[in-house]
This record gives sequence, structure tokens and C-alpha cells, in this order.
Amino acid sequence: MTKNEFRNCIDKLEDVLDQIKTSAHQLHDHVNQTYDKVHPYGFHLDMVADSVFKHGDVVCANEDDVLPLFFGAYYHDSIEDARLTYNDVMKIARTWMNDDQALMAAEIVFALTNDKGRTRKERAGEKYYQGIRTTPYAPFVKLADRLANITYSFTHCNEANIHMKSVYQHELPGFLEAITTPTDDPRFVLPQAMIDEIMQIVQASTEEGEK
Repeated sequence: MTKNEFRNCIDKLEDVLDQIKTSAHQLHDHVNQTYDKVHPYGFHLDMVADSVFKHGDVVCANEDDVLPLFFGAYYHDSIEDARLTYNDVMKIARTWMNDDQALMAAEIVFALTNDKGRTRKERAGEKYYQGIRTTPYAPFVKLADRLANITYSFTHCNEANIHMKSVYQHELPGFLEAITTPTDDPRFVLPQAMIDEIMQIVQASTEEGEK
């Protein structure tokens, strides 16, 4: 889609997108989940959705995919962190979408849900990333999620963020490779502008640490 076409879709769907956003915020509030023990979890969800607003035109194949794409961004942690099942996500998605759209939305959320595991590596292993690589829009939403986390962790200095900053920096090359799908299908594209932004944040931090 062109940027203008994508923006027109957003304008047309503004009320529905606000409803999805509010619903996702309320879901995470209901389970008392916060971000960095400081912010309502909606703070993070909005950062992820912001990448969809900014770069969604690069990946979005058609107008019918706009709602599933935004839903995937706002609900990407709903199974992993907010106690929903896959069927719960499908039911909620059908509030605003037809069955095909709801399925696409639920598949994005499912793809971004970590596997069971004792360690970070076990929870996000090859099976997890294979699911992302083979699910339309999942690589983009995962990149948006990582951009949001890196942006935050690299600009806050408590112990948890300092730790995650090191983790994200170490994981970055392998992470980008793991979510890259060799295809011309726009639904699997990783916008270069988002990758560049991540690289700039990491590079700036590295240069600051070398001073």
C-alpha cells in the first residue's frame, strides 16, 4: 500500500482502532501487569502500535489486513502475559473483524507467544522463530516489539534495563536473522527504517560507553 492509502485506512478505521487499543489496555490492567514496574502495560503496547502507524504501509498488502495488523500489535502479549487462550483472542478479534481477519489477527498473536521453557533461550528457540517467519505480519510486529523494548531499555538506567540492554545488544544480529523471511511477499518484510533506528540506538550507546 502507498503511505497515503494506508493513512486513509487508518483515518477510516479510527474509531475501531481506538476500541481495540482501549480493550488491550484494559485487559493488561485487569491482570495488574505493568511495564518496568512503573508504567501501565499499555505504555508498551502503544509503543509497538506506533511502529504500525509509522511503517505499516511498507508491509500491509491490502485494506482488509489493516485491522489484523493493529490488533496483532495491541494484543501481541495477551496469551503470554494476560491469561488469554487462542480461542479467547479469536473471539475478541471477531468483535471488530470477519472470520478471515480474526484468524489472521489471532495467528499473529499466537506466533509472538513464547514457548514453554525454563530459560529465555528455551522460550524463544528455533521453533518459536520459525512460527514468526511463517506467519504473515508476525516478523514486522516482532520487530516493532523489539524496537519498543530497545528504545526503552537503552534510555533508562535501573538494574533491569541495564541487564536487558546488554541482552538485546548481544542478541541483535541473531535476532534479525531469525525473523527474516526470504520472500517478496510484503507481509513478511522488515522495514529498513526500523532496523536503522535500532542500529542507531545501539551504536549511540556503544559510542557513549567508549567515552
